[in-house]
Amino acid sequence: MNAHAHTSEDRSKAPVVWMALVLLVVMVGAAGCDKLKARDQLNKGVAAFKNGQYDASVENFKQAKDLDPSLLNARLYLATAYATEYIPGAPSDDNIRLANQAIAEFQDVLTIDPNNTSAIDGIGSLLYNMAGTPFTPEKFEQSKQYHLKHIMINPNDPEPYYWVGVIDWTLAYRGNATMRQGYNVQNPKKQLKDVDPLPDKLRADFAQQYGTMVDEGLQMIGKAVELRSDYADAMAYQNLLLRQKADQSDTATRAALEKQADDLLDKVKDIKQKQAEAAAAKS
Repeated sequence: MNAHAHTSEDRSKAPVVWMALVLLVVMVGAAGCDKLKARDQLNKGVAAFKNGQYDASVENFKQAKDLDPSLLNARLYLATAYATEYIPGAPSDDNIRLANQAIAEFQDVLTIDPNNTSAIDGIGSLLYNMAGTPFTPEKFEQSKQYHLKHIMINPNDPEPYYWVGVIDWTLAYRGNATMRQGYNVQNPKKQLKDVDPLPDKLRADFAQQYGTMVDEGLQMIGKAVELRSDYADAMAYQNLLLRQKADQSDTATRAALEKQADDLLDKVKDIKQKQAEAAAAKS
């Protein structure tokens, strides 16, 4: 009797189990279909992006992201499309909104993949470009933190070292120029030219405020050149940072640093010429 009751119960459950299985199959099928549609939208977006149709690509990437939230490339491409449309220095609200949208999408990628260097570099680059106009030191510092994060993930990539050096030079150079302008306002009959050594008091102030930053920049650029021996752009900034170091130094040290900077410029010219000749030979 118990066996018969058990069998009846099983039979009564059978339609429910069957319907659940059917529903599961339908859901899996729908999910699979959405993933295929997402891939299709991603491919269409990439094609539009390559053709310079950035607005169209944004819509494709949005649809791909909605159809398959796990499709990380859709999020990366969406962020990149926004970033590509952003014009550094343009002050319009729409332009700034594009940069913020790009940053938000890159941040979205990092919530899924915290070590995604493409997203990290994307944010670092956008913050750097946004920091220039209007000049915003805080944004430069934020940008630097993303490049330092890249270094922690991949210490053998010369690029983030280069960018930290560029940011350090940018802030130090701006500080140097501001100090010189202030001095010239206070001393209208004794103007200080850009190439002139800083007066002792100003030199001490500059060293106190920016000495550590310049040293960090030189260290970072030096590492970039160590990792890529023909990194001409890095050497060019190494030259510029040495000149900022010279502005913090006494007369003898200044002369030695300026000589080192001049030698680097000659080396940069040689590398650039060889690279141009190699490129011409290939074409």
